[in-house]
Amino acid sequence: MASWLDDPDVAHIDKAKLNFLQMLVFESNGLSKEQMFPFLIAVAKRGKENNISFTEEEIDTIIQTLKKYASEDEIDKMNKMAALYRKNKK
Repeated sequence: MASWLDDPDVAHIDKAKLNFLQMLVFESNGLSKEQMFPFLIAVAKRGKENNISFTEEEIDTIIQTLKKYASEDEIDKMNKMAALYRKNKK
């Protein structure tokens, strides 16, 4: 099975950023809805510490790419995380 990391749509995004996200996917697996917000806050802090940030375009591209490889449950989780991220960014 192909990996989203090798998808041509994300080829222009720095591999360090993609690997950071891949690591977070594994760490977030199994978190409850209540645990997700504190997790995202910790992720933002870790990203800043490692000088990793994403443009809106990169985030949108990554989400659309991930959806190609995800189950319906995973897509639902991504949509909720993206909505939470955008709500808290305002």
